[in-house]
Amino acid sequence: MDGGIFALLYPIEWAVAWVMTGSHALFTTLGLPDGPGIAWVLSIVALVIVIRIVLIPLFFKQIKASRGMQLMQPEMQAIQKKYKGKTDPASREAMTRETMELYRKHGTNPFASCLPILLQSPIFFALFRVLNNLERISTGAHAPIGPIDQHVAADIESSTLFGAQLSDVFRTTDSTVSRLVVIGLIIAMSATTFFTQRQLTMKNMPKAALEGPMASTQKMMLYMLPLIFAISGVNFPVGVLIYWTVTNIWSMGQQFYTIKRMPAPGSEAERVLNEKRARKAAAKGIVAEETPDEQPEQPRGQRVQPQRKNRKKKG
Repeated sequence: MDGGIFALLYPIEWAVAWVMTGSHALFTTLGLPDGPGIAWVLSIVALVIVIRIVLIPLFFKQIKASRGMQLMQPEMQAIQKKYKGKTDPASREAMTRETMELYRKHGTNPFASCLPILLQSPIFFALFRVLNNLERISTGAHAPIGPIDQHVAADIESSTLFGAQLSDVFRTTDSTVSRLVVIGLIIAMSATTFFTQRQLTMKNMPKAALEGPMASTQKMMLYMLPLIFAISGVNFPVGVLIYWTVTNIWSMGQQFYTIKRMPAPGSEAERVLNEKRARKAAAKGIVAEETPDEQPEQPRGQRVQPQRKNRKKKG
């Protein structure tokens, strides 16, 4: 086991190893063949499901924080406009103080929406190290990781997806088939990353949140993250690419359900939901009651001219 920061990952590597072997045991009990095969590929999918179920409470906290960030955008823009061009220390301190007060008021912070990704990063790197060390474990050059001993490591390493072994890396493999599979997985990982971010940005944000410096940063990240994954993907084993792609697909489904059922106020998703509810109400014959003081809508661009009482009297 390596020292330094990698030693801190070992408990997570151990947990990853147990989830994978436990899932593999479940799949073989259900009838899938033991040894090298699809059961080990599915064990990575099971790892995603276990992790995402554990993170569900954090996901809802993230949604709440994201909505708070969206709703505070008009007030944030007002603060930025108030102190625009003021670079003296007193003004910068006042701007920081008012901004922090705004975060407290809405019960959010700029880092809350990143928590799920940050918490998954150690798991991501732990899985990377487990898969990267399979060959060394199978030959006895690396100590076993939890239940992954020489025999189990050899089985996992020999398991394939469309002909590519789970431990294959684009930069080190000599197999053309493996490289093609890796390229396909990198494209899938980058595309699902893009659509996951776009789904959240375009459909579940009010118009006010789509303007200003923060919106520009979000739009930049919308294109930067997929590009970063596409470039770095050549260093990831096939198993890690499967993990991240399945994670993105889970995120898309989870966000789709949340946006559809609980859209952010003022967002496009909320407008669609309100229209859907109105159509359902109309189909049931429910009509909104008009108040007695309600008057016919006046044409836009015209104002009602005041009239004196004596002019209203009949001549």
